[in-house]
Amino acid sequence: MILREKRFEFGKNWQSFLTLIKEERIEEAKKSLGNFLNIDDLQNKRFLDIGAGSGLFSLAARQLGARVFSFDYDTNSVQCVNLLKQQYIPDDPNWQIDQGSILDRKYVESIGKFDICYSWGVLHHTGYLWQALFNAQLPVVDNGFLMIAIYNDQGVISSCWKTIKKSYCSNKISKLFLTAIFYTLFFISGFLIDIVQIKNPTTRYKQHIRKRGMSLVHDWKDWLGGYPYEPAKPEQVIMFYQNLGFTLCKYEATQHGFGNNQFLFQKQSQPIEKV
Repeated sequence: MILREKRFEFGKNWQSFLTLIKEERIEEAKKSLGNFLNIDDLQNKRFLDIGAGSGLFSLAARQLGARVFSFDYDTNSVQCVNLLKQQYIPDDPNWQIDQGSILDRKYVESIGKFDICYSWGVLHHTGYLWQALFNAQLPVVDNGFLMIAIYNDQGVISSCWKTIKKSYCSNKISKLFLTAIFYTLFFISGFLIDIVQIKNPTTRYKQHIRKRGMSLVHDWKDWLGGYPYEPAKPEQVIMFYQNLGFTLCKYEATQHGFGNNQFLFQKQSQPIEKV
């Protein structure tokens, strides 16, 4: 397992983001789920949120009608999800929250089966990507769906980012130094792009909410510090799940090269036997 001091504190970042969650962000999250799954609601569906983070998409799935089970390895994230539930739908028996690891196969097999298993931008941060990818499909029912997002592998560029992320998480001095450098670069590059395209630079921050209800600055922090970090080429992910008896239903490539590729797989009713 990755040592705690080498991991990015995802939960603390989500706790900071929690104060920004309002109805508009929830609606954007619901829209994002519905559009990618090509559905209007999740009535009578069981929804598993693997690495629930802030709990935003668990809440979105619940408001769309699903029975939801959320879990996360990070205890701060679990607390975050509980706080969100308490704020919007306290004492709801159809939303369960737990602390657990996707790398723990016994745990994953113990939580039951689900119509939709969802894990957006999580599995590549476990330190054991392919084990996490395998375990993520275990709870999917026959003809059920697996929706995941995995960082795109850019070869040498991705290796450089891995070194930066590891350095960011190694000590406070590195964290402050890299934050000052890259936040400045992120801001200046975005500013210049907006000027060239004759756009109001402030619009970039206001409109980022339309990307799954997220926050641009929190996404910067998540990207810069997100370690462990193990990207994958999309064809590798697709072949991996096809060999496990899944059919690719939808694929959306990242628009920025280094971002997340999004996949929607459906489990065949008679999966291929693997030794």
